[in-house]
Parts: sequence; structure tokens; C-alpha cells
Amino acid sequence: MKNSCLAVLLLCATLGYAMPIASSARSLVPAEIQQLIGVDYRALKDSPTAQALKEKVLPDNLKELESALKGIGIDSDHDLDQLNFASFRTEKKGIQTIGVAQGSFSAKVVLKKLKLKKITATKYGNDRIYPMDNGLVMTFLDDNTLAFGVESSLHSALDTRDGKRPSLDSNPVMTDQMAAVDSAPLWSVLDQQGTQTMMFSVMGEAAKVGDYESIKKRILASRYTMNFQNGVNFDLSVKTADSMTAATLSTILKGVMLYKKLSASPIEKTAIDAASVDSDSSNLQIHFKSDDQKFQSLMNSPLFAAVSH
Repeated sequence: MKNSCLAVLLLCATLGYAMPIASSARSLVPAEIQQLIGVDYRALKDSPTAQALKEKVLPDNLKELESALKGIGIDSDHDLDQLNFASFRTEKKGIQTIGVAQGSFSAKVVLKKLKLKKITATKYGNDRIYPMDNGLVMTFLDDNTLAFGVESSLHSALDTRDGKRPSLDSNPVMTDQMAAVDSAPLWSVLDQQGTQTMMFSVMGEAAKVGDYESIKKRILASRYTMNFQNGVNFDLSVKTADSMTAATLSTILKGVMLYKKLSASPIEKTAIDAASVDSDSSNLQIHFKSDDQKFQSLMNSPLFAAVSH
């Protein structure tokens, strides 16, 4: 996905429902996972702030997904309960992305509509693959769960489920990260390379100093949670090799925040003050909390534009 991880997290922020990944979705995820996101889609329509975020930072690929689902008779506002997105690395095709949608729709009803439109399937192993709009394809995993993506990505995911390539369960670093957050309303895990890239972006010019370069390889993975229960709450934990690395990252990031505060607008200064940075053993911990009104004001600021795209 082209947009930053934070943009997707902001889009998918939810109220208070626990959404662990479904077994049918988990079985599709290869061991070479870059990022995995779980979200309760139902709560978007229940929060004015979440709706405002959706309009502000909705990535083009998610707009295309909603359009593609509508094309096969699934209304994202009413029919979707849970979405999972997985980005994974491949040697020959770079980053591939697949999604799994669960909801109140019925495979039988959708397939009947496709038949009336004379939309036919192709076979891939024992699965029937149907075309969607915007170059996507999909297949039903059960009556109310479908997997989607570009054809090559979906094939890779189905190969994983069928045991033709290593699955997520053979990646202990990422499964440990997921176990720490997958009971949260919104959660995401990010691998080593993805976390290094994210931290480089967050730190800006400070990431070019010697201290960061020396500890970059000791950044191992990260996990996120975000919800809109009693305001906006965002928590990020970055796993590092040891407590010294975590403490050093904490010190650098605190300096970055002080520097950005010098040129920040009043609302941006309030947002920076609402964020806390610390280290806990080998983990860097970042927490942000704000009320809805202040956060909606922050969405119109240059700082928000910089971190959400």
C-alpha cells in the first residue's frame, strides 16, 4: 500500500470492539509478512471523528476497494464487519497485499448477482476466482468471508493456506507482536524493515545522525493500537534488541518533538504535549491521547498532513 501505515491506522480507528484476526484470514498470511492490520469496520459509522478521518486520509486503494465491493453488491457502510489487510514480501514480485473481508453479506446472494451479470470465475486449484472492479479479484473462503487482491497476490495467499509456502505461524517475531495486540479494537504489526522505515520517517533529519544509524539494525518490529473510546488514543510499541537501544531511541525522539515544537502552530503544540515517549525494557513506547474536538482541529494542520501521507 502506498500510503503510510499511520494513515491506514487513522482511517481504521474504532470505538471499543475487540477484533482478533479470524482463522480464515490468518491462514492466508505468508511468513514474510511486512504488515498486518485488523479493524472493526462497523465502528467507523458510529464515530463523527472517525468519519472525519475517513474523508481526510482515506487512501486511494481503500476507495477503490469500497468501489469494487459495491460492484459485486456489498455495501461497505452496512455489510462489512471486519477487515484485515496483509502486506508481505516476495523475492520476484516485491510487496504484495491481500485483504480479507467479513460481514453480513452472503456468498450465495453475491454469486447469484454475479451470475445474473454474466460474471464468471476462473479456477485456481480448488478455488473459484471472480473479477472485481479496479483490477482486483476475489474468492469466498466461506459464506460470509471473502479474500481479495490483485490476482498474483491472491494466488500467493491461497498457496500459503494450502501449505505450499511458509505461513505466519512460522514467524515467531511477528506472531509474538500480534499476540500482544490482537484483542484490541484496532491493531497492526509491522516487521523489522517496515519499522525501520517508519522510524526514519518519524524522526526526519534526526534519523541521519550517527546515533540512529548505529542502532537502526537493532530495531526489530513494532505494533500499534488505536481507538476512539473516551477521545483519541494511539499506542505504539517498538521492539528493539536491548534496553539500551530502546532508551537511546526514546532520547532521540524526545529531542525531535522538542525541535518540531519550536515551529509548530498552537494546535500542533497541543498535540505534541499530548504525546509521551518512554522506554520499557527493550521496547520504545509512544502514547498519544486527545479529545475529539482538539483532534479534529489537528486534522487540518500541516503536521497532520505530514504524518498521515
